[in-house]
Amino acid sequence: MTPSDSGASALVIIPTFNERENLPKIVGRVREVLPEGHVLVVDDGSPDGTGQVADDMAAADPHIHVKHRTGKLGLGSAYLQGFAWGLGEGYDYLIEMDADGSHPPETLPEMVARAKARPIAQGGSALVIGSRWVPGGRVVNWPKRREILSRAANVYARLALGVGVKDATAGYRVYNAEVLRALSLENVNSHGYCFQIDMTLRVDTAGFRIEEVPIVFREREIGESKMSGNIIFEAMGKVTLWGFQRRMRQLTGLFSRR
Repeated sequence: MTPSDSGASALVIIPTFNERENLPKIVGRVREVLPEGHVLVVDDGSPDGTGQVADDMAAADPHIHVKHRTGKLGLGSAYLQGFAWGLGEGYDYLIEMDADGSHPPETLPEMVARAKARPIAQGGSALVIGSRWVPGGRVVNWPKRREILSRAANVYARLALGVGVKDATAGYRVYNAEVLRALSLENVNSHGYCFQIDMTLRVDTAGFRIEEVPIVFREREIGESKMSGNIIFEAMGKVTLWGFQRRMRQLTGLFSRR
């Protein structure tokens, strides 16, 4: 079933790797709160059989789609492939969501409504982020060390890049298809943690509006987190480079106008 068949305008993209137990739960909650929306599972060849679980759900529900990949190719490339598929199928809004239940689907209707509130040309939001670090947002059951790392990474990204977003690393997002078409996604080669920062920077640099909606982020109950301190520190190295490059472009533009 395509968007034109069902009247759907939103596609929720869920990358998976070994999420056999979590996937049916999160997809069920998404389908409940967005009954007209569609779900695309992008599975990286999960050895635990997640791909087969996704296929079984798709066979039972025409709103669910599955893309199989041959190995663990990374979060960034999973979303980029999901974006490409969703844009080709004509969805108006493309949504990023984790499979582990940390992103509350119950916030989706509000996030999609914010994205739909006004056209981009009239100052509407091109990107709506489910944010942990704006007033009303919080985390539950996170180790204190991980919370400190996330907060510090976001403060550093905000200062280094000159972007006003409080949760640039957040992976819970609603993109207007219009902004994704404008961003030259073929040039994005970021992976993992820094993919979200990279995309935030690109949207901001292009002059589009970014809005943050508070969410309650809960640590996964089943399986292991794929995040580590090393991943965060590696991403911050790239942020330093991007910040330097952005400042140099700004200075070059300033001097060229004189």
